[in-house]
Amino acid sequence: MKNLRYIFLISTILFISKEIQAEKIENKEETEVKEKPKVKIGGALRFNYNLSDWKKEQVKRGGDLGYELFRLNAEASYKNVELSAEYRIYDRELGGGMLRRGIIGYRFNENQKLQLGLVQVPFGVLDYNSNCWFLSINYYLGLEEDHDMGLRYNYSSEKYDLNIAFFKNAEELLFGNNSDASNNRYSYDAGSLDLGNGTKTRNKEINQGNIRFVYKHHKTSAFHKIGVSAKTGGLYNLDTKKTGGHFAAALHYEIKAKHFALKSQISTYRFNSRTPNGENKEIIALTAYDAPYLVASKANTYTLGLSYEIPIKAKVLQNIKVYNDFGYMQKFNSKFDNSIMNVFGTMLTTGPIYTFIDFAFGKNHPWLGTEWTNAFTTGAAKDPWGFRFNINVGYYF
Repeated sequence: MKNLRYIFLISTILFISKEIQAEKIENKEETEVKEKPKVKIGGALRFNYNLSDWKKEQVKRGGDLGYELFRLNAEASYKNVELSAEYRIYDRELGGGMLRRGIIGYRFNENQKLQLGLVQVPFGVLDYNSNCWFLSINYYLGLEEDHDMGLRYNYSSEKYDLNIAFFKNAEELLFGNNSDASNNRYSYDAGSLDLGNGTKTRNKEINQGNIRFVYKHHKTSAFHKIGVSAKTGGLYNLDTKKTGGHFAAALHYEIKAKHFALKSQISTYRFNSRTPNGENKEIIALTAYDAPYLVASKANTYTLGLSYEIPIKAKVLQNIKVYNDFGYMQKFNSKFDNSIMNVFGTMLTTGPIYTFIDFAFGKNHPWLGTEWTNAFTTGAAKDPWGFRFNINVGYYF
């Protein structure tokens, strides 16, 4: 009987140990499955139609329809390490291929993460201070959708958002000793431009610090966000080899109530360049899309975006978003004419296809009128308003 008890006991122990071992192997396999890298590839193909009233021959043709953009997106993660990248290919005249975003990140927990690379600058309303395809007037001044090379810390909770960042420089593609900032970029940053008469303004943004804080308030009927942003950094002049500075600050407020949304922002900026003697300190060159222009070195901007979404229960059309984005640039130099931009439009959602139909009006705006180089500086009070009817159709995958 004792032998039988021993045999039974040993058999039971062996059975339990096997079960425990099997469970360990199963848990290990599940853990290994969870820890496998995750990769997602996406992108978009977009076409654009535009009719600009200041282009008389184009108006006679009834506008132009053509290729606008092909982009590839990559999202990946392994354990707490994340990657996010977006490469865009525009028409050659708009700069061709360019990296919009490229991030290697580390997630500490659900609330905190650190990002390194070509990161969006945490300033103002994020991710976009606008609703339309054109973005707001702030974008064309480097105050919206700006991406620079550096390090960004993000903290997000139910009530607060905090972003702290340091950027060594803007997108740097030319690593020569005295190379101008590349014009082949998506975001607007300080750059170089030939002023004529043998002179050229040449600056680079360096060593920039950012801080952004947002308080979030949830109610049953509405979601409010109110925040402040600030950034400051160096402005290196390639001719004098001296470093000036640049600064910007903003107060921003958002509300979303059911289908209605509002985005508002008041911003101010300064560029103080250590230019050669005789060079105009009231202007500075900004560049993107291989087409630099001049802007006033000091100005305030005011933006207001309103939108209303109409859900549609149909097989073809799922959502209609109607919006109006207004922007005003108040230049400090009293001899400069202020700039205005207003876009009324709608976005149609049809599965993976997004269509923007925009009616854009501009005064002293490079992209909305006859004057390019000096629209954001002296402007032209007598010039008529520019009008552009634009349709952008994109398939996102």
